[in-house]
Amino acid sequence: MYIQHKEVIMFCSQCGAENPEGAKFCSKCGAGLGVAATPAEGAATPEAESSTGLSANVAGLLCYVAMWITGIVFIVLEKKSIFVKFHAWQSIMTFGVLTAAHLILYTMLRAIALATFLPGLAIFAGVLGTIIWILMAILWIILIIQAGAGKMWKVPWAGDWAEKQISK
Repeated sequence: MYIQHKEVIMFCSQCGAENPEGAKFCSKCGAGLGVAATPAEGAATPEAESSTGLSANVAGLLCYVAMWITGIVFIVLEKKSIFVKFHAWQSIMTFGVLTAAHLILYTMLRAIALATFLPGLAIFAGVLGTIIWILMAILWIILIIQAGAGKMWKVPWAGDWAEKQISK
């Protein structure tokens, strides 16, 4: 699922600077902006730069690098890019909830196994924990690739929550 930007953002073909819609010349280098400088309306193109000084797609993918931790960092640092804020909030919600659920489930199963002296349950807890971490790693890779490509790919429940947070 993709979110499409509503505004049209123009980028200079010479220097890559972001320019307001309808501009004839680049505000950074002065090069002429032609029809080719404007992406298709509704294209999922991130802003050229975030307030961190990084390009928006690089900042977006960095939101996922240390899962929810870098999401928090970018929520604090980012002031203008909706694209980066979306990925930061989605990272916090997705990996925060999954990490908490994993820790709670694993801890409960291990505690029950120790209290009841059932070694099979302890092994099951270990295998289940490993499967959850593998699935989280696959999701992590997908989200990094999608953000790096400039796409606002939504995790079904976390993406909706992230959209609500950036619209506040």
